[in-house]
Amino acid sequence: MADEVKTLEDLKDLVEGTDIVSAAAEQDKPVEPQIDELGRSYATGKRKNAIARVWIKPGPGKIVVNGRDVDTYFARPVLRMVINQPFAVTEREGQYDIFCTVKGGGLSGQAGALRHGISKALTLYEPLLRGALKAEGFLTRDSRVVERKKYGRRKARRSFQFSKR
Repeated sequence: MADEVKTLEDLKDLVEGTDIVSAAAEQDKPVEPQIDELGRSYATGKRKNAIARVWIKPGPGKIVVNGRDVDTYFARPVLRMVINQPFAVTEREGQYDIFCTVKGGGLSGQAGALRHGISKALTLYEPLLRGALKAEGFLTRDSRVVERKKYGRRKARRSFQFSKR
């Protein structure tokens, strides 16, 4: 041990010469919003087998899903509530227009994918909202998918009815 550190001042001199300080300074700088030339943020949301491509921009709160209004595409109120959850948590109801395309899965999976995509797009448009959305779990992709069917079974786990004779 040629370079013995005996005081905190000696340790401070050693740390200032390394890249640790510059890496910590880069983490503290604020995150820039990712907005394209049309004033939109884009994100992809996924749940089960559904994929939602979401564009978000400031506006009166109109939501268009696959070229149709959200009330006609998602007829059940529960699905519309799921879609609007990110706005309720961040207190941004009626402040953003959403244009999205959704494919795959069923309506429930598509609504979950749309919620995931809206949450990701909101964090790209307003990075300060990330903490509130992450605390509610909206930025986490629900990775559960249908289990595949195995050979020798009726479904993924269900076997055929047993008969002794």
